[in-house]
Amino acid sequence: MDIIEIVTDLIDEDTDQPRYQFDEEALQELMKSIDEIGLLSPIKVRTTGNGRYKIIYGNRRYKASKMLGRPTIPCIVSTVTDEMEIYLEQIAENLTREGFSPIEEAEAFNKLLNDPKFRSSTKFLSGKLGKPESYIKNKCELLKFGNAVKKLIVGGTEIKKDKLTEDQLLPLKDLPIEHRDPLALIVARDELPVSDVKKIAKLFKDKTISDSTKDKLLFKTGSGLIETWSTHEQNKAERAKPAQAPAPKASAPKAEKQAAQEPLEQAEANKGALQAAPAASIELVLQQLAAALSAPSALSADMVQSIEAIQASGQAPFIQGVDALIGHLEQHLAEWKTVRELANSKWQAAASAE
Repeated sequence: MDIIEIVTDLIDEDTDQPRYQFDEEALQELMKSIDEIGLLSPIKVRTTGNGRYKIIYGNRRYKASKMLGRPTIPCIVSTVTDEMEIYLEQIAENLTREGFSPIEEAEAFNKLLNDPKFRSSTKFLSGKLGKPESYIKNKCELLKFGNAVKKLIVGGTEIKKDKLTEDQLLPLKDLPIEHRDPLALIVARDELPVSDVKKIAKLFKDKTISDSTKDKLLFKTGSGLIETWSTHEQNKAERAKPAQAPAPKASAPKAEKQAAQEPLEQAEANKGALQAAPAASIELVLQQLAAALSAPSALSADMVQSIEAIQASGQAPFIQGVDALIGHLEQHLAEWKTVRELANSKWQAAASAE
């Protein structure tokens, strides 16, 4: 394998290569190392005609050398021309290097699987790259998330604030997008362990909980979601116990207190039954709702300006929360206007009959 010195200005970067994220601090450290002891490892290039070369791998070393103003750089010149072989070699090389992000891996695998130029199979990639098929499939699952989430994904398993590991994300991958991304941002913000993420995912996959209730749960913190999961699991365990003799009917005040203490998902599950119940029940619903909603008060200018303090990772959940709140309030308003009209109509008719 011959290593030759090639004029740096004759070498072009491969803009189509798998790795495109370069940490500036790490690049500065590499520059310092090259400046002090030289370039220990050559880069690999291929000829492109007109006496020029294109990098196969070694972009960071090339960048650092060029920034140092080095006139030449040691290179291995490849004779390979097959695009598939070149791309696979680029991936294989980057898999051995630090800083190759999970998203870069995922995008590279997805390109080989779906780009008409390649159209590989997972089995083929597994054999070529020495990675299990499950490894490749799990990486590709990361592409289900939106850009705001993708930017937070880092390699390794260490849990850091406002960052996400693959292990933290994968339990959420099969949730609908309207829940998947907001939950991922909550996980990043609150530094939730994988065990907690699995519990939250289980909660949001539960078909006995309505979508509207799940939308409300997105207002909670990570610890609040775990508390809701725990309560929901306890309620399921209680319902699974053998039926016992019915307890004496609670008085109205006691029943109201019990209803107010119901977990969110249980209250939502009972909503339909309450709406179809006799008039005494709608009085109870009115009392509960009136107690839950505080009297309207104007938001101060300082409070409105505090929007600017919301971190980037919290902006999407905040907007989704505002939208959900407005939607819920509008729905409540429409329902109770209908109740008012019905009550007025019935009572006016009864008064006229008398």
